Amino acid sequence: MAYEVNIQGYRVRCLDAISEIAQDQWDSLAVHAATGGPFVQYNWLALLEDTGCVGQDTGWQPAHWVIYKDDVLVALVPGYIKTDSYGEYVFDHSWANAYHQHGFAYYPKWIAAIPFTPVTGPRLLLRPGIQLNDCLSTLKQAQEAWANQSGISSFHWLFHDHNCAAFEQLALPTRRSVQFQWVNRNYSSFDDFLAVLTSRKRRDIRKTRQRLAGNGLVIQTLTGEQLTTAHMTTFIDCYQDTYLKRSGHTGYLTPAFFYGLQEIMADNVCLVMASLDEQPIASALFLYDKTGLYGRYWGCLQDIDSLHFECCYFRGIDFAIEKQLPVFNPGTQGEHKILRGFEPIFCYSQHAMRHPDFHQAVDNFLQQESPVIEQYFNQAQDVLPFNNTFITKYININNKPSSDDI
Repeated sequence: MAYEVNIQGYRVRCLDAISEIAQDQWDSLAVHAATGGPFVQYNWLALLEDTGCVGQDTGWQPAHWVIYKDDVLVALVPGYIKTDSYGEYVFDHSWANAYHQHGFAYYPKWIAAIPFTPVTGPRLLLRPGIQLNDCLSTLKQAQEAWANQSGISSFHWLFHDHNCAAFEQLALPTRRSVQFQWVNRNYSSFDDFLAVLTSRKRRDIRKTRQRLAGNGLVIQTLTGEQLTTAHMTTFIDCYQDTYLKRSGHTGYLTPAFFYGLQEIMADNVCLVMASLDEQPIASALFLYDKTGLYGRYWGCLQDIDSLHFECCYFRGIDFAIEKQLPVFNPGTQGEHKILRGFEPIFCYSQHAMRHPDFHQAVDNFLQQESPVIEQYFNQAQDVLPFNNTFITKYININNKPSSDDI
C-alpha cells in the first residue's frame, strides 16, 4: 500500500508501482530532463515493471516518490527498494558485508536509480521553478518516517546530475566513479573525428574497420519503422546467448521487455546487426534521444576479432555524428574505450546510512576513496589518443578537476 505523509504544505507519497500515477503527469516532469536519455520516461520504467524485469523476486521493488503542492505535482523520483546490490553499478558489497559482520541488516535499502542503467541523469524530476533544496529536504523527512516503518537501512542516489552540495547539506556524502564518454564536437563524418586522433591511432582504427569489411560481414543500423519483430528476436538470441556464456543466466531483461521496446519506443531504439553469409551473428542495442546516444546491450553468436568494437563503438559514433547527438555513452567500465576516443568523466552518487556509526564509517571511506578515483581519472586523461592540437584546444591537462570541483 502506498505511503503518504504531509510535510510543511507538501503531500508526499511513495508509490508501489508507476501505474499509480498517470503517464501524462509523470512525463510532464520527465520532459524537462536535459541529460540521461529516455530512461526517466514513463514508458521505459513502466515497461520494466510490466514485463517482470523489476518487482516480485528480482531484487528491485518499485518505490517511486511523488511530491504535490496544492494538489499539483511538483517533483518525483524513480526509486526502488533493493534486497541485493545487483544491477546498480555503484558497488557497495563491502558495506553490506560490514553490516553483516556486525549483526546488522543492510537490506532492504532504497535507491534512486534506473534499473540496470548506469547513465547519469536527473533523479529528482522537478517542475520548472521548484527548488531542488526544498524538495530534497521535504523528501528526506518523509523518507525517514517511512524507513522507520519499512526497515530501510540506507538511502542511495545513483548516477545523478544534480548539485552534490545540496545532498551534502543533508548529510548525504558524495561518491565519485569514472566512465568514458565520446563527445561530438560538431564532426561531419567519422573521418572528421579520426582527424583529431594521433596518426597511429587513426591508422589502427581504419585498418580494423577495413579488415572487418573484407571478411564479408554485412552490418546494418536500424531505427524506428525499420525495426521488425524478427530483428528483435535475433537480438534477443544474441543477448541471451552471450549472458549465458558469461554469467550462467540469460540476462536481467526479459524477451517481453525487448519486444515492448520495439512496439512502444522504436523511435528511441538503434539496433546494429552483423551478418555473415546472410546469417545474423551479432547485435548491439542502443537507446537515444536529443540528449545523446546510450549503448546498453550486446550479444554475439560467433566471435570475430574486433567485431564488438565495430558494432558497439564505431557504429555508435557513426550514428551520433549522423544524428548530431551531443554525446555517446557506451556503457560502464572498460579502459579499452580510451584508445578509441572516449574521454573520462566523473559520475556521482550520494549515500546515507541510517545507523550513525556506519554512516560515519562510509563517510570516512568515501573521503579516502576520492583521491584514488581522481588519480584514475587523471591517468585515463593522460593516455587519450588525441593529437596535440586537439589536446591544446579541448583537454586542459594542467587544469584537471579536483575534489573541490564536485
